Amino acid sequence: MTPPAAPRTPAPVLLGDAEVRARLTPATATAAVRHALLEHQAGRLAAPPRLHAGLGGGELVFTAGALAAEGAQEEAGVHGFRAYGTADRAGEQLVAVWDSASGRLTAVVHGQELGPRRTGAIGAVAVEALARTGGPAGCRLGLIGTGPQGWAQLWALSASASHRPAEVAVFGRRRERAERFAARVREELGLAARAVDSARAAVQGREVVIVATNSPTPVLEADWVAPGTHLSTLGPKSTTHYEIPPELAERAAVIATDSPAQAGSYGTDHLLGPTPLTALGAVLAGTAPGRGGHDDITLFSSVGLAGTEVAIAAALTRA
Repeated sequence: MTPPAAPRTPAPVLLGDAEVRARLTPATATAAVRHALLEHQAGRLAAPPRLHAGLGGGELVFTAGALAAEGAQEEAGVHGFRAYGTADRAGEQLVAVWDSASGRLTAVVHGQELGPRRTGAIGAVAVEALARTGGPAGCRLGLIGTGPQGWAQLWALSASASHRPAEVAVFGRRRERAERFAARVREELGLAARAVDSARAAVQGREVVIVATNSPTPVLEADWVAPGTHLSTLGPKSTTHYEIPPELAERAAVIATDSPAQAGSYGTDHLLGPTPLTALGAVLAGTAPGRGGHDDITLFSSVGLAGTEVAIAAALTRA
């Protein structure tokens, strides 16, 4: 008698950039990130600082995370990692997700899309937690930077119920690129975007300012930022290379980050290293203060909470 065949283990879902663009929505990404931040605050998301492996001409960088299950009615626990090479100018990344209960590899996501959209979702959650509400008309937003990271910030905010931008002023070093970027924002995201002639024009009079550049020197001046503004910085923030002026930190009532452990791993070389940083998850959970008044300046330092890419990849495969 022939013994019954063993049940086949389902193959992991393999997703590339085309699938990420088609299937990942801002709502799915921001919900997964918000949940991960809250779980991290509650001690149910393990998120150690990233690891670097030297490879001569560059590094292979790993971030890992494990999101615990909460009960029989909740989604199963997952764990996994993201890996990328610093010498890879194409920015290809790989995210692998395992089911923690069975140990089965459930998903592999590769390409350039998931990373920036994960960072965009973190930024959107920070804006919703720390910025003033723009009222029924939405908020006025200024963006310095016209690369994938700036795009992903707007992509994530385009679905925000409380902070969808009513207008976007975009500044980039090359005016023609800023014009093309603004046209894409209007066409694909339905936001009223326009290119402006200077960084100052992008910053002044905005409720929200996002700085997403690779500049090693400040791209704005601290006194351009009006009382009540929320500013998110995504680019260099070391003591020798920084895209925002140190004086801005002195004016901020709250400086938050998605991962104090990651920010702390930079040591004193981090521009904001000596400054007490508030965990964004603590603000979301109500255990740390966020914006205290209408005229407060709030600052978000995006460093990339480990495990959030795994959380989004897991949510994407369930979508």
